[in-house]
Amino acid sequence: MSDTNDSYNPFDPTGMLKGMRDASVDAWSKMMIQVVNSDPYAQATGTVLDAWLTASVPFRKALELAMAQTLTKLQMPTRGDVISLAERLTNIEMRLDDLDAKLDEGRRATRKAAGPKTRPSAGEDPQ
Repeated sequence: MSDTNDSYNPFDPTGMLKGMRDASVDAWSKMMIQVVNSDPYAQATGTVLDAWLTASVPFRKALELAMAQTLTKLQMPTRGDVISLAERLTNIEMRLDDLDAKLDEGRRATRKAAGPKTRPSAGEDPQ
């Protein structure tokens, strides 16, 4: 019926082509692993990436400027607006934390100065 064995079958016309394909893929794979793991390849890739990033800076700046103008005309906040607001909120939060800490210190100081509390007896008026 059907032969699922991976051994060579002389009556299978595509068996030899499949074997050649598998052998070539394995050889290419081993060679590419060696090439990609080499220092010259890493240096070449770094040089190309650096050149590409350097060349793309003017385009990125032009795109950011166009986006900022578009958002301004649409009366929407720009990236700078959002960053400015986030910085302000962070500053407010830090000031509130400082005030909270000072209030806690003041409460502790008044509790220490007042001494231990005495409970009023049942007939006394709590003040």
